[in-house]
Amino acid sequence: MKQKNIVILGSTGSIGEQALEIVREHPDRFNVLGISCNNSWQKLLEQIQEFSPPYALIANEQYAQNLDGQVPEGTELLVGADYMPKLAVLDEADVILNSLVGYSGFEPTIEALKAGKKLALANKESLVVGGEIINEIIKDDRSQLIPVDSEHSAMLQCLVGEPIDKIEKLIITASGGPFRTWSKKQMQEITVDDALDHPNWSMGAKITIDSATMMNKGLEIIEAHWMFDMPLEKIEAVVHPQSVIHSVVTFTDGSSKAQLGPPTMQVPILYALTYPERITLDAPRLDWQSAFDLTFEPVDYDRFPCLRLANEAIQEGGLAPAILNAANEVAVERFLNKEITYIDIPKVIESCLNQLNNSGSVTLDSLKNIDKQARKLALTI
Repeated sequence: MKQKNIVILGSTGSIGEQALEIVREHPDRFNVLGISCNNSWQKLLEQIQEFSPPYALIANEQYAQNLDGQVPEGTELLVGADYMPKLAVLDEADVILNSLVGYSGFEPTIEALKAGKKLALANKESLVVGGEIINEIIKDDRSQLIPVDSEHSAMLQCLVGEPIDKIEKLIITASGGPFRTWSKKQMQEITVDDALDHPNWSMGAKITIDSATMMNKGLEIIEAHWMFDMPLEKIEAVVHPQSVIHSVVTFTDGSSKAQLGPPTMQVPILYALTYPERITLDAPRLDWQSAFDLTFEPVDYDRFPCLRLANEAIQEGGLAPAILNAANEVAVERFLNKEITYIDIPKVIESCLNQLNNSGSVTLDSLKNIDKQARKLALTI
């Protein structure tokens, strides 16, 4: 059996590290061709020493000197974020896993798909910002876009063998995060530590805060809209505190399919790497002989306004989702740095959406320009 050469963009993050755990379990199946990090040079060095990838990249140049003389022969060290797209188009690569955080993952997504690569996408911001452009690229059928987000992976698994025109509704489940039962008054006192304490999932800081504000569900609705070419009125979010059902698809005959499993990202990562095949994985299983409850609640848009802002942005279209994404990234970073409060996050985003012009054609240049404008403005609010 031929090994698959995989490139992991963001190998030192939560998704990247879990992907490497899968490689450890299946060394006969996967060969690590390239890895990258932003700042975490020590983790990157450990990964280089263990997996001996031909290519490794550190995006933040100020940390590169720490690797001088330590990278073994056989691994080419690339320095600077400008080289990231190069990793995404390596001729020998069978699968590109894009687990970069935020807008930084957009250009590598574009380049990988243009090169006809199979792209396992954990960077939801790529579709949020440039879904219109991405869908144009993948129409030529050379490239393949497979979701890694647990919700979209669940949808894909439910849709295998099903005609797209028979979908009535895509239901994205949300845990509700750590503040599902908090009142608006309690939310005024939320600390960074509170927001980083997710009840079910272990994730990076940015996506954990997005889960706490429920912005992640807004981004996932936009992602599903582009990934499955589905109108917004056919996509909805529902709160499911147990995080066992990862998504549901309802069909035109009234039947529904759901994909279930314990909350672990290794399953959707592996499915994206091997799709359409399934292989074994040493991951937790549901115990069907033990009693457990599955409950659902409607989303409270009043307590979680970020979800409303995301819905409004995609309905507005144009450059609005890019503004939303950039403003959210800056607001989350400012919250993590204790410059603003939790309840200020949606205020920053809404102010950017109201102040910036979102009209105009969606091109790579216009997206880069509006991204810079939104980040600059979000820092001043």
